[in-house]
Amino acid sequence: MQSILRPALVLFGALTLAVGVLYPLAVTGIGRVAFPDQAAGSLVTHRDKVVGSALIGQSFTSPRYFWGRPSATAPMASNAAGSSGSNQGALNPALAETVKTRRDTLLAADPGNMAPVPVDLVTASASGLDPEISVAAASYQAGRVARERGLARARVDELISRHTVAQHLGFLGEARVNVLALNLALDNEPRPAR
Repeated sequence: MQSILRPALVLFGALTLAVGVLYPLAVTGIGRVAFPDQAAGSLVTHRDKVVGSALIGQSFTSPRYFWGRPSATAPMASNAAGSSGSNQGALNPALAETVKTRRDTLLAADPGNMAPVPVDLVTASASGLDPEISVAAASYQAGRVARERGLARARVDELISRHTVAQHLGFLGEARVNVLALNLALDNEPRPAR
């Protein structure tokens, strides 16, 4: 029995040390050297203060800001500690009601906007933490944001264009806009004279 147990325990200890301690330390060290910003959480600073992460969506509700993709995380929206989707299927009546409520909220915030509502403004993602929206979703909101801030629509469109990230490798996914970066750029805009 001892001839079987001792090698098994030694192997268990060696593998625990190698895979549970040495490998994570090596990967963390390489990550911090090769990708220091990403390894630190891709933190975004504004006016010498950390205001979020470029990888985690935030909940913006003021009409002066662009709104991100809805979040189904619990117990509150955009809860990074509780990444999850709603797990509601396309035929679920609760999902249809949630989408209708979100659409009504968008229409109430910008009643003159007759453009079709982009799907990513009324549906949550699988993680519930998307930091980005489609260019169509940003363009849909541009009129409201320009009006609320007293900016020219062309200036807001220019900010959207400047903060648009192209497809990966030129063909994977779609172009997108980081909501936090765009809203911070709006906050840096000079206030129009009244």
